[in-house]
Amino acid sequence: MTQRGDLVTVSLQGDHGKPRPALIVQSDLLNNLDSVVLCPVTSDLRSAAFRVTLEPNPTNGLRVLTQVMVDKLSTLPRAKIGASFGRLDDDRMKAVERALLLVIGVI
Repeated sequence: MTQRGDLVTVSLQGDHGKPRPALIVQSDLLNNLDSVVLCPVTSDLRSAAFRVTLEPNPTNGLRVLTQVMVDKLSTLPRAKIGASFGRLDDDRMKAVERALLLVIGVI
């Protein structure tokens, strides 16, 4: 089962079914739900406070410099989410959490 902080492959609506990486941001306390909240990941880099840049490394499994699109939160059925291929370290996950607070207007 995927966990918060895992990088997975998904096909989001509007992307022509193109598989892309995504970051699971939903709390592990909600693992019994049929859906999962995630943020897509892109290699189309932008300068924005709500985009978290990820450098590829063996732990995250990414191949190129990417950004977590925290401003593009999505919810998908668990059945449409591929297996985890990597995981964010604590520092990058904390950066995502701060960006989420900004995007949803908590700070």
